Amino acid sequence: MFSNPDNNIDQFSLGDGMYVADFGAGSGAYTLSAARAVGGDGKVYAIDVRQETLSRIKKEAAEKHLDNVEVLRGDLERAGGSGLRDGAVDAVIASNIFFQIQNKKVFLGEVRRVLRPKGRVLLIDWSASFGGTGPVPDAVVREETAKELFQAEGFAYEKSIDAGSYHYGLVFKKG
Repeated sequence: MFSNPDNNIDQFSLGDGMYVADFGAGSGAYTLSAARAVGGDGKVYAIDVRQETLSRIKKEAAEKHLDNVEVLRGDLERAGGSGLRDGAVDAVIASNIFFQIQNKKVFLGEVRRVLRPKGRVLLIDWSASFGGTGPVPDAVVREETAKELFQAEGFAYEKSIDAGSYHYGLVFKKG
């Protein structure tokens, strides 16, 4: 089974009024799920490099009466590239993007910068290459490697979540 955004967001335990950034928002599934989880007093920033993706997310959020979604075009492989201010959010979601990131250190620095103290990160990524589904084998970031990379940037591993048969899910806390 593919990863279920609502199930993964439930396991991430977002609460009313939280501010969340969806790094590499893509289809918007995590953005919309998070927007429901944080309620009207919260806010979700959908950040992606592709404007057409952001336009689609904005339209879908409006159709679902999710007024707490803001779209931002950004380059997450550049310091300051999210467009968010320092310490702007309680949580960052990074789903199916980590394997695509060339400069993971800069990406993790941007995650760290936008998080408030004790902020949390939900990382969902492919556990392997599945013959045409998911990334090519050389692009897969193994779960243990992801943990090592996050911990090297000062994040504390909090827990793993069940992200489906093809993905792993990790939760980290900003130290």
